[in-house]
Amino acid sequence: MSDDLRHHGDLDLAPGLVDLAVNVRAGTPPAWLRAALARVALARYPDQRDALAAVAARHGCARSEVLLTAGAAEAFVLLARALTPRCAVVVHPQFTEPEAALTAAGHPVRRIVLAPPFTLDPGLVPDEADLVIVGNPTNPTSVLHPASTIRRLARPGRIVVVDEAFADCVPGEPETLAGAGDPSFVVVRSLTKMWGLAGLRVGYLLGPADLVERLRAGQPHWPVSSPALAACVACSTPDAVAEAHSWAVDLVAARARLAEQLRAVAGVDVVADATASFLLVRTNHPALWKPLRDKGFAVRRGDTFPGLDAHWIRVAVRDARTSIAFVEALHDLA
Repeated sequence: MSDDLRHHGDLDLAPGLVDLAVNVRAGTPPAWLRAALARVALARYPDQRDALAAVAARHGCARSEVLLTAGAAEAFVLLARALTPRCAVVVHPQFTEPEAALTAAGHPVRRIVLAPPFTLDPGLVPDEADLVIVGNPTNPTSVLHPASTIRRLARPGRIVVVDEAFADCVPGEPETLAGAGDPSFVVVRSLTKMWGLAGLRVGYLLGPADLVERLRAGQPHWPVSSPALAACVACSTPDAVAEAHSWAVDLVAARARLAEQLRAVAGVDVVADATASFLLVRTNHPALWKPLRDKGFAVRRGDTFPGLDAHWIRVAVRDARTSIAFVEALHDLA
């Protein structure tokens, strides 16, 4: 297992490869969002007021409980710099930026590594942990933990950070803690994946007002660009939420078809009960991403996620034709 916490799916891409490594929704940003971004007055300094109001209304919370960030990754950096945990716990396998941010800020990190099928057991987290970070649904496993299970992580004096970057992949978002109003929990969200805004860097954090204010104090002036603020407004409308829901419903069927096709390949095992826009796959052959590149496909290598090794790959769910071609390539390599 590698320990390269700064390796992400974009590094697995190369010109000419079919992208199954990055989980940005195909065909985005949609035309209405591009139009909203094109109307932004770039000569003016950013004003967050409308964006704060829009995100707060989207999640039913107060504006004082919303922190707008330059991507979800900034939220993890701000948390690592503002907090002084005595025992920080990161539940793996998951997005590696939270641990990287904690380590860069000088905090020792205790890993809780879940074994397949990657079900969260709150009892694995030590009582002395005063900061716990978990993904839901988790990248790269695509496993969705029940909100009731995550709530069992709460303890007096403990902050639980839930990375919900892929929560909008789940129709109705039934397990979200966004807007729950519990001061024990902080939720980090991203507009990157659903709306195709990886290059814009836009996300937000929801949490208790006193903590949000501490984090805000750690940001520079005008930390989020005017186009990113416009995206927050546009993507928080009822119409945008309805579009995201419709796509998430379609994703359920596309993901199930791809999982069934992959399970028909010799030596391939797919993590069950996936809920996000990707599948985590174990193969008999280590480093399978290398021969897959020769066949024209980029997948996310798994060995840079703590808890996984070179037998694992993460595969984005795409259109039916792309999925069929990818599965055929896997058959050839099996």
